[in-house]
Amino acid sequence: MARIPAMNAVVEVLKSEGVDTAFGCPGAAILPLYKAMEEVGGIEHLTVRHEEGATHMADGWARTNGGVGVAIGTSGPAGTNMITGLYTALADSIPIVCITGQAATALLDKEGFQAVDIVEIAKPVTKWAVQIKEAATAPWIFREAFRIARSGRPGPVLIDIPVDVAKGIIEYDPALDSPLPVAAVEPHRPRVEKALDLLLAAERPLILAGGGVIIAEAADELRELAEYLNVPVQVTLMGKGAIDEDHGLFCGITGVQTSQRYGNASFLESDLVLAVGARFGDRHTGQLDVYRGERKFIHVDIEPTQIGRVFEPDLGVVSDAKLFLQDLLKVAKEREAGRGPGAWVGRIQHLKATLGRREDFDTVPIKAPRVYKEINEVFDEDTYFVTAIGLYQIWGGQHQKAYKPRRYQICGQAGPLGWEIPAAIGVKKALKNTEPDAEVVGIVGDYGFQYMVEELAVGAQYNVPFVLIMINNEYLGLIRQASIPYDMNYQVDIHYDEYGTDNVKIMEAYGCSGRRVIDPADIRDALEWARKEARATNRPVLVEIMIEREANTPHGPAIDAVREFEPLPGQV
Repeated sequence: MARIPAMNAVVEVLKSEGVDTAFGCPGAAILPLYKAMEEVGGIEHLTVRHEEGATHMADGWARTNGGVGVAIGTSGPAGTNMITGLYTALADSIPIVCITGQAATALLDKEGFQAVDIVEIAKPVTKWAVQIKEAATAPWIFREAFRIARSGRPGPVLIDIPVDVAKGIIEYDPALDSPLPVAAVEPHRPRVEKALDLLLAAERPLILAGGGVIIAEAADELRELAEYLNVPVQVTLMGKGAIDEDHGLFCGITGVQTSQRYGNASFLESDLVLAVGARFGDRHTGQLDVYRGERKFIHVDIEPTQIGRVFEPDLGVVSDAKLFLQDLLKVAKEREAGRGPGAWVGRIQHLKATLGRREDFDTVPIKAPRVYKEINEVFDEDTYFVTAIGLYQIWGGQHQKAYKPRRYQICGQAGPLGWEIPAAIGVKKALKNTEPDAEVVGIVGDYGFQYMVEELAVGAQYNVPFVLIMINNEYLGLIRQASIPYDMNYQVDIHYDEYGTDNVKIMEAYGCSGRRVIDPADIRDALEWARKEARATNRPVLVEIMIEREANTPHGPAIDAVREFEPLPGQV
């Protein structure tokens, strides 16, 4: 067997695991890996401006194509900068592998330069954190890392490599190696039978599809089951896109923030909820006594410890979402349990038709719902959206439509500021071989935009086109009146006017372009311009939409206490 550099073997492993793009920032301790990437070839590398950006790019890449994303950094602060990205991936069940360089082994207990114990730091926010101590174990540790990242509930792994270990020579033949198998988590048939019994006995059942349905590639099975049994379907925020929101059985989102009025109303009238791949997050449930009510719950999850964590269901099923839905449909067909729409589906459709939210505002300053009305009408069902945390996440959940899986990428639980720009880069790179012309749109807030604005340079440098829609409620006059200091130092020359920071100037400083919109009548033209400009320049393009500063969202502490910020005509 040939003897090759250990890092060359690692690169061969990465390639065979489906990695065609990596995101990172070189440094002395990780240079052996970079040298191997240069020698072996086959993996495109994007040099980021901050290691957190690398993790979010790897995250966006993995969410889009279902693979395992890879982020790379050197020793010391590179790893600590990755912690937020690891936490984000863990919270949302996204498989990524972060690779860090490390000081030489002899310096690890001597407070050597950048010799931080990143393995111990990363353990709480990873499925596995490990340091390679012998060069010969490198390819096998990487194989195990990818297996762990993919298996069960997916998530992040960190691998730390001391520089002297990285320089080792080992025996390895890539032709004799392949990825480790990932065990399927199949449902226990008696529990599937019981789930169907409960579902058929209910008068007003709902299926609740969480992010696990999308991760398991189970959208087709979800739709087929719902149509066969005529059971209405809701989604969680992470589950947006699991079913077409224009489908006749779609009945919205329940929650205390990201929800539709008809979604909450439908949920409150239900008597059984079949939750698949959902974890009952607090922003979904609100007050548990209201959420649970008198209805029964079936909880299906691939991770056993999720069942009963928030509350005890009437039936728990440990299973991959796709395998459970397939088995449930099979049992239903064996019993010939298919049925027509019935009164419950009619009631759902009535609620959907009468409990909408107004979006056709034409006032200045612009109201946020109008922005989402334009987004829904301008972009088609194949557009890939990226959005993060803040009021615009709430507005997005309430107003923006999703039609297909993996087209609505959102950091649901961790909520890191600035996630959108690097994630959008990752999403676009994930599509380079399958849908190179696909449109990617990031929806950001004014503060989150500036939090990781430096990653715009990556989009410009590597010709990664996407549209950024900023929902900006900044108004400098009010800030000055409040005597809030506004002398922050930026890397670029920032200008202020009556609307605050001129974010278009920031885009231009990074070699990109943008427009500001003040009148709602101009939103559509600006969005169409941005789509053309992104294609023409092959770079990110910004549409900055100035909305009312004191903007509000309709939400409350419980799903029966959602307050409307703007009553519909004829309603009080």
